[in-house]
Amino acid sequence: MIDQAVADPAPRREIVGSRIPKHDAADYVTGRVTYVNDVVLPGMTHVALVRSTLPHARIVSVSAVDAEARPGVLAVVTAADLAGVAGPVPQTSDPAGVGGQHVDIPVLAADRVVYVGQPIAAVVAETAADARAAAAAVAVEYEPLPFVLDIDEALAEGAPELLNEGAGNVLVSGGFSGGDLAAAERAADHVVEGEVRLHRAGAAPMETRGYVANWDDRTRRLTVHATVQNPHPFRHAMATALGIGEHQIRVIAPRMGGSFGHKTHGYPEEVLICALAKLLKRPVKWIEDRAEALLIGGREMRGRFRVLFTADARVLGLTAQIDSNLGAPAGAPGWPMTLMAALTLPHGYDIPNCAVTWRAVVTNKAPWNGTRGYGKEVATLLAERVMDLVAETTDVDPAEVRRRNWVRPEDFPFPTPSGTNLDSGNYHGLLDILEAHAGLPALRAEQRQARERGALLGIGIAFEVVPELVDLPGTLLSAQDTATVKVDPSGHVTVLTGVTSPGGGNDTAIAQIVAQELGVPISMISVVQGDTDLCPYGFGNVSSRSTVSGGGAAALAARDIAAKLRTIAAGMLHTEADRIDLEGGFARVSGDPDTCVPITEVAGAVYTLGFILAAGIEPSLEATRSYRPGNIRHTPDANGNIQPYSTYSNGLHLSVVEIDPETGVVTVLRHVMVHDCGTVINPTLVEGQVHGAVAMGLGCALGEEAAYTADGSPVGTGFKTYLLPRSTDIPEFEILHQETPTPFTLHGGKGAGETGVGGAIAAVAAAVNDALRPTNTSLTTMPITPETVLRAISAGAEIQGVRK
Repeated sequence: MIDQAVADPAPRREIVGSRIPKHDAADYVTGRVTYVNDVVLPGMTHVALVRSTLPHARIVSVSAVDAEARPGVLAVVTAADLAGVAGPVPQTSDPAGVGGQHVDIPVLAADRVVYVGQPIAAVVAETAADARAAAAAVAVEYEPLPFVLDIDEALAEGAPELLNEGAGNVLVSGGFSGGDLAAAERAADHVVEGEVRLHRAGAAPMETRGYVANWDDRTRRLTVHATVQNPHPFRHAMATALGIGEHQIRVIAPRMGGSFGHKTHGYPEEVLICALAKLLKRPVKWIEDRAEALLIGGREMRGRFRVLFTADARVLGLTAQIDSNLGAPAGAPGWPMTLMAALTLPHGYDIPNCAVTWRAVVTNKAPWNGTRGYGKEVATLLAERVMDLVAETTDVDPAEVRRRNWVRPEDFPFPTPSGTNLDSGNYHGLLDILEAHAGLPALRAEQRQARERGALLGIGIAFEVVPELVDLPGTLLSAQDTATVKVDPSGHVTVLTGVTSPGGGNDTAIAQIVAQELGVPISMISVVQGDTDLCPYGFGNVSSRSTVSGGGAAALAARDIAAKLRTIAAGMLHTEADRIDLEGGFARVSGDPDTCVPITEVAGAVYTLGFILAAGIEPSLEATRSYRPGNIRHTPDANGNIQPYSTYSNGLHLSVVEIDPETGVVTVLRHVMVHDCGTVINPTLVEGQVHGAVAMGLGCALGEEAAYTADGSPVGTGFKTYLLPRSTDIPEFEILHQETPTPFTLHGGKGAGETGVGGAIAAVAAAVNDALRPTNTSLTTMPITPETVLRAISAGAEIQGVRK
């Protein structure tokens, strides 16, 4: 016990809000991290899949005679072998819950395939090479069927039906409306219609998916090492598919090399590998190759709109139709991206009269999974195109158009026509910061000079508001989470949390939060994630929820422990508990900081001097708490709408591009973003998220496309045919912060994982169209490639020739 001054006790320093590096960064850069592909179990077998080569066909026969004779082959498994072992792939979010169609998703196709790449059979062998060689020897005979790849083809009369018989090809649809559009039309001076399109793109994480499953007949338990964002919901899905109890399954999600939605569960392969382990009574491993990873898509959407506005650029009304090309039906949560695109409108703008409808359409492309941005990027592209057309029509500066139409800071929380409730923001403040930093007048002057010498220089701005922390009723997609915090006799703190990290560092942010609550250095904290046997039930990593929900639960648990530490320290220092401050590794008497005791000694006293110092408190330093953020409403309002998101991050982008008129190449010269995710727990981690999101947005705007050939085959099978942006393709990003804390979360923070994607796409598109203004053309379909730019310039030249 210490009741006197200690040599140079650490001064108080706010840990939350500090630029603390990832606590495990050295493990990643030195190769000490264990990924799923590093997991090796005794007697482990390997799987390769036989996949469909046609987009739509009946399966006439599957012959495995040659494959079974290959060296090292243990089994060739088809749908018939799984009967009674594994049911359909469970739906992560069943569209039937919102009035859509339920579709059973087979683990292996039995009688019909509906996309190129659909699994038909699995080869299990002693080595991965043996499995791949044998899979190539499996012969499948097909009867080709008509197929559709495009939304309009799928909606046309007589199109081949991919859902339940007689049900058409719309998986689910909906809409919302508010205000009086007829009155808005009477008051409007202008009416403009338009369309934007995002082509299909993928998440493309550095690490692909993988599963290692092992069934123990003695304990009747299945252990699964999986690249999965949501271990506990994944466990529930596997228990449902396999017909066993959740308590019989342990899921371990090791460190991950990125995810971006790609590792949300709902795939046939995850059920298959677990079923094979149970069938063969040996460990089974499958690692997705890059071509298989690029099969999974997202984002292919079309947004059509009609906007009503006044001569002074005030938008009075908006109608929009969002249609998505989902590819084939899936168990993964891809279809809700369409719903979320619609819910995001009118996108932070105070447009009182709105009507938005949406349709999720199935085709014979490979399925979607949730992809970073989660549909909100098409809403951003649409809304920002609307604002640019208003500016062009009224001859009002694009920045001023946005300023006139944004929700005002004093009007938050702000209910929208979709039923969502924007939590907080100062959108006008974003523009003030951007204008001051970027020097917009000087940029416009530079642009005028460039145009005088014939250069195509463009400046685009784009705003985005991004709903985060989703909670969908009737699903295991939840905004709440749970954490356990415990302190051992040496004072070391262990946090067990239900959230996971795909590599972005939320575990470091959670450690910061706990360190501040307990007053200990972050080096004294370990964070355990991704193990369903160790961690409390949680909902993993989705919808940018981890730091807000996981950090909130950890903070509450840490506060319970801090209260005990203060009580014990008060006894040691002969004072009252409410006079004890925990900071810098010491328990100090408030107003008398020299009277203190190390927190390590206080922790030890709880365990060793409990009957002397802790007789009146529960004798353990362990607490489990759950946290549920506010601003979520599942009871429908008068219009039948719910409010499924807690927070609404936002940002404002400026992009400067130059177009080479000879080659059509677009060069991004500068990209600035002012970002607002409420209270920032760790600016370095937030900026890492924003950098990645902006880079992803630039890729979608200028090159990334999961294209298909006319015969229904995917073009992108690797990074030579699916074009990610390289470091030399993008400029140094300029990221600035504004903090408008939300009143609905514990620390005032919001999600920070998705903001940047949609704004970057829209800003680059606006900049390209600004650069093309002298040619009297514009581009509204992403990606904008050299080919599409040259076609636009050529079309503009033809139009000008006709006018002359």
